[in-house]
Amino acid sequence: MSCNNCSTDTNTVPKGCKSNGSCGTGSCDKLTVFDWLSNMTLPNGQAFFDIVEVRFKNGRKHFYKNTKNLPVAIGDTVAVESSPGHDIGSVSLTGELVKIQMRKKSIGFDSEEVKQLYRKASQRDIDIWQTSREKEQEVQRQSRLIITRLGLKMKLSDVEFQGDGNKATFYYTADDRVDFRLLIKELASTFKIRIEMKQVGLRQEAARLGGIGSCGRELCCSTWLTDFRSVSTASARYQQLSLNPQKLAGQCGKLKCCLNYELDSYLDALKKIPKTDTWLQTKKGTAVFQKMDIFKGLLWYAYKDNPMQWVTLDAEQASKIIALNKEGKKVDSLEMYASKFDVIAIEDTTFTNVVGQDSLTRFDKNKRKNKGKGKRSNKNNNRNKNRNNKNRNSNNKKNTPRKNA
Repeated sequence: MSCNNCSTDTNTVPKGCKSNGSCGTGSCDKLTVFDWLSNMTLPNGQAFFDIVEVRFKNGRKHFYKNTKNLPVAIGDTVAVESSPGHDIGSVSLTGELVKIQMRKKSIGFDSEEVKQLYRKASQRDIDIWQTSREKEQEVQRQSRLIITRLGLKMKLSDVEFQGDGNKATFYYTADDRVDFRLLIKELASTFKIRIEMKQVGLRQEAARLGGIGSCGRELCCSTWLTDFRSVSTASARYQQLSLNPQKLAGQCGKLKCCLNYELDSYLDALKKIPKTDTWLQTKKGTAVFQKMDIFKGLLWYAYKDNPMQWVTLDAEQASKIIALNKEGKKVDSLEMYASKFDVIAIEDTTFTNVVGQDSLTRFDKNKRKNKGKGKRSNKNNNRNKNRNNKNRNSNNKKNTPRKNA
């Protein structure tokens, strides 16, 4: 997940934005929005929209009003209003597309949340900003030690310094309400900065920190997903997935957001398939549902008396049989609706207990053979046998009664 400028040269040295190839973690391609209106001109007489979207660390975004009409473009580093002082970020979106983003997030154009854009960042601003960013890892490490010493039940996930270095925001997760008044005093006296605590959810924490999912790609929440919709186990049931918490959970410990991606397609396909809890009544016997292929529209049934033989029916055939059963009619058999190739006979395999037949540590044994070792062990065994025989003979002599003279 990186831009074209961050590719490597012939010496495998990253080039472009100088983030050393770590675009996914350095906010180079994190929650980016493609400006598909950039090559379009505005109608005559329409003014350019003066609000821009600015992105900060780990994809945090806010909207700022360009009252000074500064010529800013996507990627420019700017200084914006903060409380107190100013913050440094990069412009992520400009123009008419910002209107759509603000309406999507229900933010008014004259809202108090829309603050001022001061200026383009100077070299001094960037130096102070980079110096503050270099402190974050050490501050986070010391803060975790303080939290452990105070015995607070909270997890500090991230620390973000303001652009001017006067304030730091501490992001944490906690199951219950945490009284961190004493913690704020400790942090303020230790680091000599203004402290702001923000509690985030588990999904927001995973979105800020990023990571690699089980699919092998970067997490959706840290690259493009902005709205976190609720995910339930019903989504997994509709898709015929195994209800295994370890496979269904993501990096945040909650159900994966991607369970909702294909749910609508499954729900549309399931409308044509009859209910699986309905038994098919035939003259040959009662047939019970075994499994299905949703998109192919195939269902497998087996008789109660012969559960090892499955018969394949499509959704229309199964619905026809169910309709006849509701009228009080029974079909002769399922085989008359299925071809001879659709009858599957499952072999009844008997499992044997093989525990103890082979050792799991058989590969750990030394394969080198010592010729003298076997001879020595045989001699020692013979000596032990002779000693045991002598001891037995001496014990028998002691136990035998002496005859009277």
